[in-house]
Amino acid sequence: MELGLLRLATLLYLGATFDALAGIAMQRELPRWLLPRLLLGGLAVHGAAIILRSAAAGHIAVTTFAEALSFLAVVLVAIFLAVQARRPLVALGAVVSPLAFGLVLAADAAYSGARPLPPVLHSAWLPVHVVLATLGDAVFALAFSASLLYLIQERRLKTHRGRGVLRHLPSLETLDRVNYACLVWGLVLLTLGIMSGIVWAHEAWGRSWSTDPKLVFSLLTWAVYVVLLQGRMTAGWRGRWAATLTIAGFAVIVLSLVSVNVLALGNHGKAF
Repeated sequence: MELGLLRLATLLYLGATFDALAGIAMQRELPRWLLPRLLLGGLAVHGAAIILRSAAAGHIAVTTFAEALSFLAVVLVAIFLAVQARRPLVALGAVVSPLAFGLVLAADAAYSGARPLPPVLHSAWLPVHVVLATLGDAVFALAFSASLLYLIQERRLKTHRGRGVLRHLPSLETLDRVNYACLVWGLVLLTLGIMSGIVWAHEAWGRSWSTDPKLVFSLLTWAVYVVLLQGRMTAGWRGRWAATLTIAGFAVIVLSLVSVNVLALGNHGKAF
């Protein structure tokens, strides 16, 4: 049943993708009204699928690659809906919805039955570390979405394309503010995720965690975003430069997620 719910969520996220694209092309009331409802429906059935999976496994379902992708998608949608409730941005949904759709589609492709929790993961740190890390990744995914739209909108304005299917994108100032807010919160969550992971890894593996590829990727991501935020606050880095660095940081997150889990790199990759 959990797989059926996951596939239903995939369809709802796909519907939200088409609706968001229609919203920025036409700017009519139906897409703006329908988008949060499609995503909320997808979130509900997706959450139910994860709960069923967790119940079958006997632990929070985040320990396989498919589970990690699925959990990241549901957290991303939940955070976007929270943002959408305060500041409706249909255009942001045009990036978030296909991201969620792609993540769940990949989770479906990599799906396997629930498995027992490896002994090294039997720890109270499991939900703490994973939830913090996933929240950070999801917030950075929102920053990536805003940055991508920023670059598209900037190019349109420079080429004087005032009309066309993308003519209803948010202003550059709005997208830059969203990017900055997401960077701040994402860095806080990433820092907490790294700290909790270090404490847990030290308990589980002793000294061998210090050169783990996952930690190296995490510290690299942290460094990119620290430099970016420092540059924004002291050197006035905004606009295209900030958007490009935000996308680069998110690319490191994606590379880490795929390489560590698919190739089973290091202690982290083998355990999860």
